[in-house]
Amino acid sequence: MGTRVLGLGCGNPGGSAEILLIEALRAAEADGADVELVRLDDLGLDPGPDDDAGWFWERLIDCDAWIISAPIISRTVPGRLKVLGDRLLGPNADAAIIEGLLAARLRGEDPAVPFRVDERVLRPRVAGFIACGGSLTTQWKTLALPVMHTLTFSMSIAVVDQMVVEGAGTPRSVVLDPEAVARAATLGGNVASQLGRGLDDAEYLGPPGACPLCRLDVVVLRGAEVECATCGARGRLEGAGVAWTDLSPSVISLEERAAHYREIVETAGAHAARAALVEERAAAYAGYPTVRPGAAKVTTSSRSPRL
Repeated sequence: MGTRVLGLGCGNPGGSAEILLIEALRAAEADGADVELVRLDDLGLDPGPDDDAGWFWERLIDCDAWIISAPIISRTVPGRLKVLGDRLLGPNADAAIIEGLLAARLRGEDPAVPFRVDERVLRPRVAGFIACGGSLTTQWKTLALPVMHTLTFSMSIAVVDQMVVEGAGTPRSVVLDPEAVARAATLGGNVASQLGRGLDDAEYLGPPGACPLCRLDVVVLRGAEVECATCGARGRLEGAGVAWTDLSPSVISLEERAAHYREIVETAGAHAARAALVEERAAAYAGYPTVRPGAAKVTTSSRSPRL
């Protein structure tokens, strides 16, 4: 099998987001990649014997590139896409954490952190994002791409192109926008051109943005201090622009995520030393009455403890 591009369609079957994704996949296929399309709606994501999260993980871990196409709903992406990310990604798929745990094993250590170690995460991958919305004004689309970045940074997947479509507010209406359809094909070709590359050597081919790492324009202002709201790079306002002074805090960087791994291990160790006190104080909250659909008020919960 050659290089593989995984397409994840997060909208209605046959809808505008899927149409754009198919254009991108066709372009990647024309460049020689093997492609496949998975519909988010076909995945069962409730934990249990019929859960498809593990199946999708194997599709993701076996690919060289990931193209995600999602409709924009309430300024951001569909909630089920976030559920998928929460189930599979984050610390459990963080390349820096996996490298840290592998190094700890070599030293004979066993950090008390409950993360899986799948060395296949360290394989180089690239990604492209398509966000498709109906609104013609920017404020209704602001959060879509930043949330999509949360699906790639942990695995150190290099985002090489990203696009936002406007005006596709009725089913399949994106076909009335030939420029958007052509742009999706360009995105697919751009992704295919970077296959085999990783975070350090992939070339970004999408539209420029303020942040030099995620290439987006969403920022947090603290006086004259600037923080990229998507990835955490730091800078200062200078004139009409931003001078980026410190890229190391960006969650895209392995340096920052390695520091985060050390923080997690240190916190877990400190809490383990006070486990008895945690249990003693938490006991005061056990058995608080809850209400569930289709059931009378109960006094205990069957759910697993959460952080």
